[in-house]
Amino acid sequence: MYRITKEFHFSASHQLSHLPDDHQCARLHGHNYIVVVELASADLNADGFVRDYAELKPLKTYIDEVFDHRHLNDVMDTASTGENMARHFYDWCAARWPETTAVKVSETPKTWAEYRP
Repeated sequence: MYRITKEFHFSASHQLSHLPDDHQCARLHGHNYIVVVELASADLNADGFVRDYAELKPLKTYIDEVFDHRHLNDVMDTASTGENMARHFYDWCAARWPETTAVKVSETPKTWAEYRP
């Protein structure tokens, strides 16, 4: 199996107001997010790629236009946890690129959430 990944970055604020008031994530705060999309295939295309990295530019455009420097509570239909964001980006990518196998989202250098069906 061949696997490729591409990383995207954005900054945004959010607030997990469903958490207790004394939980740090219940307060308004922000992160420098990293989104990593993974695609896999048993075979390569005629150019020798799982998929040309340039074909993933629509994800950068989507992130820049919808998520970057936004308040995620205004953007997401679900709680803006890393886990929900990973699923959101997975669904968005899989609808465009059937080779999508996973998406990871980082809120901090030490934390990652991943969605992999």
